[in-house]
Amino acid sequence: MSGFAALAPFRSRSYRFQWPADLCTAWALEMETIILGWYVLVESGSVLLLTVFGALQFVGTLLSPLIGVLADRLGLRNVLAGMRLAYAVCASVILALAVSGRLDPTLVLIVAAVSGLVRPSDIGMRSALVGATVPAVHLVSAMSISRTTMDSAKVGGALAGAGFMAAFGMAPAYVVITGIYVTGALLTLLVEGGRRVPHAAAVPGTGVVTGMGAGAKPPARPSPWRDLKEGIVYVWRTPQLLAAMSVAALVNLTAFPLTGGLMPYIARDIFHLDQQGLGWMVASFSCGAFIGSVSLSVFGTRVQPARMMMATCVIWYFCLLGFAFATTLPMALLLLLAAGLAQSISMITLAIMLLRTSEERFRGRIMGVRMLAIYPLPLGLLIAGAMIPVIGFRATATILVVTGLALTLAITMGWRSHLVHREAVGNAR
Repeated sequence: MSGFAALAPFRSRSYRFQWPADLCTAWALEMETIILGWYVLVESGSVLLLTVFGALQFVGTLLSPLIGVLADRLGLRNVLAGMRLAYAVCASVILALAVSGRLDPTLVLIVAAVSGLVRPSDIGMRSALVGATVPAVHLVSAMSISRTTMDSAKVGGALAGAGFMAAFGMAPAYVVITGIYVTGALLTLLVEGGRRVPHAAAVPGTGVVTGMGAGAKPPARPSPWRDLKEGIVYVWRTPQLLAAMSVAALVNLTAFPLTGGLMPYIARDIFHLDQQGLGWMVASFSCGAFIGSVSLSVFGTRVQPARMMMATCVIWYFCLLGFAFATTLPMALLLLLAAGLAQSISMITLAIMLLRTSEERFRGRIMGVRMLAIYPLPLGLLIAGAMIPVIGFRATATILVVTGLALTLAITMGWRSHLVHREAVGNAR
């Protein structure tokens, strides 16, 4: 392959538009999360309400499989662009409330719930669109580079959101956020491969679209519920996909709450930091994730996805356990950096395994089911929010991490022939 291998995906015109579109969306989402999370915590003073805010952002995980079905029917690009326009509308509502002086935590929770109906599906849809528009030989690099949009957003977006809010206030920050969302949606519309193939005209199993004779009736479109059921059954009957979905659900329940929705509480109440300090903590975790994404974009072709996914998942848990007991800020930031790196590699290799080992016609549905695995995240946040006032942060974090680590080892042993063996389908390069 000529040229720098890590940049090969940019030879695709669609990828050259999708990457900046994903970057804009990721930055705006992260800025919103930091700004609104801090606002809810400061205005309400409640860690439980903070976790409710975090949970509401993922309320739409139950809709993700249906959005995946819709994407298979209407086109991945079209659905993704519509989702991103919806983010812009929600941001404009926050902007209007801030300008009018009517913003309060309750209204923030309502808007978060509306945005959360589609927000969890964004990651899956963007991954599926990459898989549909980038040649298979460049898929590892494309997925890794695509992940840098989220990782860079959690570094730069977190710092920009915290700094912009502190310096200029809510309304100017939301003017910028709304503009970034609109830009991301417009760039998404420029991606190719978003046209749907008329379902009735496709010859099953061939991918060839045929014409219909005079007077011929098009066959009935299958039910979207049947499409969804087929996607779930496909995952259930494919061992490496079921194992990957189990890992995704587990880390969302036990790992992500500690470095996501709970971070404003940890920054303010455990390390006694201000909003800028929160930005630095989030940026440390995400800087590690960015390093992991870049590393995989360069060396990813040598990686066995399933084995790497499980190994880095274990490392991730150990880093989180150390973070929970860190007594100094520098040590906490270093452990967050390491946790972010392990998390990034684990989740990218999981996505690569899903895309490589699933049939193309199921791709949208598979990634929709993948997003369904995010549903344990709001549950984990609410559990942590209820436990922390009773037993404290460190005890709560220990319970989550030890539970996650034990179940990760159980998944590894239960599906070892599909995850650990070198010749397993999940380890195909």
